[in-house]
Amino acid sequence: MRLSTVILPIRRWSDGGRAEWERAEELGFHAAYTYDHLSWRTFRDGPWFGAVPTLTAAAAVTSRMRLGTLVTSPNFRHPVTLAKELITLDDVSDGRITLGIGAGGVGYDATTLLSGGQEPWSQRERTERFEEFVPLLDALLSEETVTAEHRYYAAREARNVPGCVQRPRLPFAIAATGPRGLRLVAGYGQAWVTTGDPKLAEGAGPADSLAAIGRQVERLGEVCEQAGRDLGKLDKILLTGFTPDRPLDSVDAFVDFAGAHAELGFTEIVLHAPIPDSVFAADQAVFEKIALEGLAQLDD
Repeated sequence: MRLSTVILPIRRWSDGGRAEWERAEELGFHAAYTYDHLSWRTFRDGPWFGAVPTLTAAAAVTSRMRLGTLVTSPNFRHPVTLAKELITLDDVSDGRITLGIGAGGVGYDATTLLSGGQEPWSQRERTERFEEFVPLLDALLSEETVTAEHRYYAAREARNVPGCVQRPRLPFAIAATGPRGLRLVAGYGQAWVTTGDPKLAEGAGPADSLAAIGRQVERLGEVCEQAGRDLGKLDKILLTGFTPDRPLDSVDAFVDFAGAHAELGFTEIVLHAPIPDSVFAADQAVFEKIALEGLAQLDD
C-alpha cells in the first residue's frame, strides 16, 4: 500500500504554494497530484491555477515523489497539445509523472469553451471522445511521429521527439466505472482510479461504500479477464473525499479505512491536503501524523 496526496492549485506559488509541495515530499508521500480543471465546484470563484505549470514548478522543487494529475479529461484538452506538454513535464521531473485521466463530466470545464448555441457534450459523446482520446494519446507519447484521423480527434505528422523519459511512455492512471471506460483501463492503463460509487444512495454508510467499491473491483476483474490482462498487476488507486468514510479524523480511522480497502486489492490511497473552510477541511496535524505513521501502523 502506498499513500499519496492531492494538492489543489489554489495558492500563489509565493504564498504557500511552493511550501505545500515541498512539505508533501518531506512527509514521505509516494505521489502528490493536482486536479486538472479550469475551476472546480465550490472553488470556482476563488484562486485556481493551471495544472501543468503547477506540476512543472513542483517538479523543480522536489526530487523523489511522483507527480501527476487526478484527473485530466478531454473537456478542454486535445491529445496532440497535451502530449507535448506531458513529454516536457516528464523531462523536467526526470521521469516522475503519472497521468491521471478520465472522461470528464458536466460543469464549468464542459461549458466555458462553448460558442453561442452550442450544447455541452452528452454523456455518450464524452465516452466516445474518451475512447478516441486515450489510444491517440498513447500513440503520441510512445511514437516519434503520429498521423491519425478519427471522428473527434486527429493528428497529422505530429512529432514528439525525444519522447518520454519513462519508456515506452509515462504511466496512465485511468478513472472509470462503466464498461467502456474499464475496457480502456484494461487496454491502456497502468493503474485504475476510483472515487467510490457516485450512485451510492443518500444516507449510505462506509460499509455500503466498501461493498459498492468491491463490486467495481469485481467488474474491473471481469473486463481484465476478457482482455487477457492480469488484474493483480494493475495498480488500483482510491481518491478519497467522496465516500461516507472519514479517514482523516484520526490515525486509527485512517488505518481502519486503508486496511479495509487494501483487502479489496487497492495499492494506493490518496488523501486531499486539508483546506480550511472547504469540503476538504481537516486537521493539518492529524493529516501529517497519518502521512508519517499511518502506513507503518497498517503494516503492524
